[in-house]
Amino acid sequence: MESVKIALAKGRLAEDAVKMLESIGIKFKDYSPKSRKLIFVDDSEKIKLVFVKSADVPVYVEKGAVDMGVVGKDILMENKADVYEILNLNMGKCKMCVAGFNEYEFNTNKKLIVGTKYPNTAKNYFNKKGILSEVIKLGGSVELAPILGLSDVIVDIVETGRTLKENGLVVLEEMYDISARLIVNKVSLKTKSQNIERIIEGLESIV
Repeated sequence: MESVKIALAKGRLAEDAVKMLESIGIKFKDYSPKSRKLIFVDDSEKIKLVFVKSADVPVYVEKGAVDMGVVGKDILMENKADVYEILNLNMGKCKMCVAGFNEYEFNTNKKLIVGTKYPNTAKNYFNKKGILSEVIKLGGSVELAPILGLSDVIVDIVETGRTLKENGLVVLEEMYDISARLIVNKVSLKTKSQNIERIIEGLESIV
């Protein structure tokens, strides 16, 4: 029987996903969050976990290198992948927000400068609102952008809001609810339907 490969992003989301799989009877005795191994096989040797960077999960799934993946909705929105989004796993919950200085007021007559790790999502959001924007893609601490005058506002993921607060920024607008999603390769769903559907049904029952 061909194994089902599941891509997970390293970090807390992966740990939660492994716990979820274990609760439906898929156990990985050699898995440890501290391990530097990138592939783990479950005890029945039918399922493989593959650890990749979160932004790469949809790519591996779309191209068929793996059959399934667990990834944040923010990544799916930013990098449109041709995959089936099957299930909201209701973990890794946070919000995508527009943030800036408390006194900032949106002016529709002026181009809005936005600093973000999510340029496509930000651009689409402001286009829909009819706000002309220039989006600057940043890789690191986006909070610095308004502080140093690089941008008017930022678009970022907010969990507790503590980082914003410590840097003198506030949430100006909540854009989207974000959580982890289960995605599946379109061909795999046909060719490995029995095994994949068993995993989906198991996860559905606990979500």
